[in-house]
Amino acid sequence: MTKSEFVSLVASKAELTKKDSEKALDAIIASIQETLKKGESVTFVGFGTFSVTERAARTARVPRTGEEVKVPAKKAVKFKVGKNFKDLITGSTKASKKKK
Repeated sequence: MTKSEFVSLVASKAELTKKDSEKALDAIIASIQETLKKGESVTFVGFGTFSVTERAARTARVPRTGEEVKVPAKKAVKFKVGKNFKDLITGSTKASKKKK
């Protein structure tokens, strides 16, 4: 699904114009980016969590030549899917057991 298709879907479900839906989506994405840039995480309960993780420096090998190269440490964006969302997609219907 492309961004324009997603904007159209949101517009129809939220009964908004495509222009308003696109503004809202752009604002959400910008807000997530700003929060992650500050090193904080963004959690949507039932959907998932966006966070920043540190990748350590390491030595890698070029497959073609076998030459070793140093890969510097860097930050990366990570997304962890929420349990409800994961269960919806995978079709898992485990009933939660209550302790007596």
